[in-house]
Amino acid sequence: MTAPLLPNHLVVPVVVIDDADQAVPLGKALLAGGIAVMEVTLRTEAGLEGIRRLAELEGMTVGAGSVLTPAQVDEVVEAGATFVVSPGISPDVVRRAQELGVPALPGISSSTDLMTAVALGLREVKFFPAGLLGGPKMIKALSAPFGDITFMPSGGVTLDNLGEYLALPCVPAISGTWMVEKALVNAGRWDEITRLAAEATAAAQAATV
Repeated sequence: MTAPLLPNHLVVPVVVIDDADQAVPLGKALLAGGIAVMEVTLRTEAGLEGIRRLAELEGMTVGAGSVLTPAQVDEVVEAGATFVVSPGISPDVVRRAQELGVPALPGISSSTDLMTAVALGLREVKFFPAGLLGGPKMIKALSAPFGDITFMPSGGVTLDNLGEYLALPCVPAISGTWMVEKALVNAGRWDEITRLAAEATAAAQAATV
């Protein structure tokens, strides 16, 4: 079984980049704000190259998001991704990640999905889209019969509500986009991203004291 990812990180930014040249400055901005992990999605053509460049940035843990196929698992791991995240649960994607020794965090939305996750030997999952699925109350309900599973909520998580999620023992980390909004990235507003990252880090730490 691969080592768990979530206990090591409270806030996992979900990043969409249009230009691979944005990757390293963005990574440095997040590091300056106390965030040492990034999920770079494959939603754009620049995503894979961005992962490759960030994998060489000292102190940054980089993973791949929007991973839909086993072939993409191979591509992102070859590029340097150390974890993979998917919007839903695909046994083929999870098994390929396990074969390559990297954590897989598939998206789940129901107890049926969690049964599949358990059968695959998973102990960490992404709860997506968290806001639309009932938020912290739904996670609390789902966790009752799945006591060994930890959840990373994503989708609708904000600075204002992250504390509600992190108050749950089964939620060691949250995932969000507000500190890496595309407009900020495209405008190169690295200082603002650092400020937002530091704000998110402080709020998350306060919520887990």
